[in-house]
Amino acid sequence: MINYQLLNIEFEFNGHKQVITPVLLQDEHDTILVDCGYPNFISLLEEAANRNGVKLESITKLIVTHHDMDHYGSLASLKQLYPHIEIIAHELEIPYIEGRQKSLRLEQAESTYNDLQAEEKPGAEQFIRFLQSYEPAAVDRSVSHGDKFPWCGGIEIVHTPGHMPGHISLYLPESKTLIASDAVVIEDGTFNIANPSYTLNLEEAVNSVQLLLNYDIEQIICYHGGLFHGDVKPVFRELIHKYSAG
Repeated sequence: MINYQLLNIEFEFNGHKQVITPVLLQDEHDTILVDCGYPNFISLLEEAANRNGVKLESITKLIVTHHDMDHYGSLASLKQLYPHIEIIAHELEIPYIEGRQKSLRLEQAESTYNDLQAEEKPGAEQFIRFLQSYEPAAVDRSVSHGDKFPWCGGIEIVHTPGHMPGHISLYLPESKTLIASDAVVIEDGTFNIANPSYTLNLEEAVNSVQLLLNYDIEQIICYHGGLFHGDVKPVFRELIHKYSAG
């Protein structure tokens, strides 16, 4: 019996209310957390897990979908608290998660800094310092596109680059569920590419949505936007057309 829980976490960031949706997958053997929020989010994760009857110490695996701060910021803290947790990520993301290469988001922020207006630079400097504060953590298992695991009724790794080169989504064939992470988001009830201005390769991001048409999806969980139940193929095609036509 598979059980999945959406950990809807509400918080304020830079004066704006935000919601993120990490996911917990459970079966009789494993409790798997997909993404773990910003730095210092352990208490928020704990509260959200407790609301769903789950203790953080029961987590056996943590899948990091990509190295943006809202997805892996609390990774090192979680690993320090619970060393038994197995950290899993796509092979292309591992050098950034482990701190062996500079974050691509940090590179992006630094490369655009000189083009900013004077009044924009203090905020950019704060963002750069924030990105530099990431504490690296070792990854225990590397995955790539098409890898399939028996955990929680079956998980298939779907490489969905664009937002980040090693971005992954997770397909759960038993329930026909896609955990999309940031491959797509839901904004005001509408699907979109996640932060197009922050997406490192928009063409790849659109191609990733095209790839998702190959999967039999009845529900999709977006890290930003939560759960959508229904036929996603028409909205995916509309999204592909929107950016291809542009």
